[in-house]
Amino acid sequence: MAGSLIGFTFAANALVRFRGTHDRISLILAFGFVLAGLIEAGTSMTFYRGMLVTPTPGDSISYGWLAGRTLLGVLLLAALAVERRIPIAREPAKEMAAATLMVGGVAYLTSVFYFMLPHAPKIHPGAVIPRPSDLLPAAIYLAATIGYARRLNRAGAYLDRALFLAAALNVLCHVTMSESQHHLDAPYTLAHFMMVMSYVIVLGGTLLDNAQLFDQVSQLAASDPLTGLANHRRLVEVLETEIQRSRRTNRGFAVLLFDLDELKKINDRFGHLTGSRAIKRLGAALADGSRAIDTPARYGGDEFALILPESSEADAAQAATRICEQLKNDGQQPPITVSVGVAVYPDDGTTIEKLLGAADRALYRMKGKGQKKFRFGHVAACL
Repeated sequence: MAGSLIGFTFAANALVRFRGTHDRISLILAFGFVLAGLIEAGTSMTFYRGMLVTPTPGDSISYGWLAGRTLLGVLLLAALAVERRIPIAREPAKEMAAATLMVGGVAYLTSVFYFMLPHAPKIHPGAVIPRPSDLLPAAIYLAATIGYARRLNRAGAYLDRALFLAAALNVLCHVTMSESQHHLDAPYTLAHFMMVMSYVIVLGGTLLDNAQLFDQVSQLAASDPLTGLANHRRLVEVLETEIQRSRRTNRGFAVLLFDLDELKKINDRFGHLTGSRAIKRLGAALADGSRAIDTPARYGGDEFALILPESSEADAAQAATRICEQLKNDGQQPPITVSVGVAVYPDDGTTIEKLLGAADRALYRMKGKGQKKFRFGHVAACL
């Protein structure tokens, strides 16, 4: 029953992973674990009912146990085969329907195979292998172990490693179960423990992958794909936070706006690839020239912003000069220059719109000047 519950939990998380990565193995195994969990839950209830309500001879092996375990092993192999043929799903809705049909078909064929046997498999106490019927699932899981071990050469996600370990653990599970001479003896109990642990391993691998996936989504939502700096949305969030903090502490902060000069001429003369590289160079200069508490961001197009907590006009001038010097000495061609505007909270505005507007006006007063000088208070900086 514990294994069934863990299997259902894995299925839910595997579907989340499929929605994020379109990984076919996750999709097929999600449905497979649901069906195997249902079979195992039904088998468990039948077993305990047989023990407590209507006792039955203990020398027969449950069809449900064999069918459920074989089903999951076959689906592990089927998922490998499908993934090798078409690794990524392109139409998730259709893929889910196809996976449902595949799992249903495998379940039907597995059930037909076992229930068409002339009699239920027996336990043979005292034999070298009391439960030889468990060697068939062991062989299937062994093939799956080899397949997933080879797959690790080209796939290294947590779930990929977890599936390899789980398949290997299920081989040991069925080899151990084959030595069980009656229900609830030591091999029987150990085999069920290994089965549950294999489910725990695949669930853990999926949870780790999903956590990594959510972290990547969060980073993409808050960062600019070209430069890796914060994007406009993140910039606004940081400005809101800084305004609230400054209202509590009565300590101001500065906002610098940078605009890359003559980007269109760079694109026309050297090509858009060089223009994109120029934008990345400015982004790198901002990242390298910032403190750990500062927030460099791509404001839009060829404009960038830098938020300097607890900074004055003089601090802003020093930061701008430092970044301009890095651009000047980066050793790359063509040389690039920037225009800079600054606004300080609360002197230049007490809202995001007023602060950015003040910095933008200061930037465009400087932009286009033949002599690249700007002035913050009594501090002058040269670009």
